[in-house]
Amino acid sequence: MNQPSSPHVTQRVGLQCLDARGRSVELPAGLRYDPLDPWAVEIAFGRTGEEVRWLIGRELLMVGRTDPVGEGDVLVSPSIDERGRASVILELCSPSGRLIAQLSTRELTAFLDRTVAAVPPGTEQVDLDRLVAALVSASE
Repeated sequence: MNQPSSPHVTQRVGLQCLDARGRSVELPAGLRYDPLDPWAVEIAFGRTGEEVRWLIGRELLMVGRTDPVGEGDVLVSPSIDERGRASVILELCSPSGRLIAQLSTRELTAFLDRTVAAVPPGTEQVDLDRLVAALVSASE
C-alpha cells in the first residue's frame, strides 16, 4: 500500500477560551495534519516548549462545523461568536481539566479543505510497512 507523500498541512489559529472567571482569552494554537495518519488532526496550544497536544478525528471536525458531534473527551459543535460569525466550539476533557475553546469556522474550513486536497475522505489508508519500521526504530 502506498500512502500519499504529501507534506504535513499546518495552520496557526486563534482559539477563544474561557478562563476560570468566565472571561474570554485568546490562546494561539496550531493545527497539523499528517497524511501518514490520515484520520487525525493534531491541535497544539500553549507556550512553546509547554504545548498541550490533542489528536482529534478529522471527521469530527468536518461534521462539527454544522452539527454537534463527539462523546467523551472531545465534543465539537457549531456556534456563533460574539460578532455574529460562524464558529466551532471544541470541548476537550481530560483527568487534569477541561478546555472549552471557540474557533472560526472559516479558519477551520480553510485548513480542512487543505487536508482533503492532501487525502480525500474515503481514500485514507495506512502504510503498514512504514508503520512497523517507525515502531521498530522508536524502540531501539
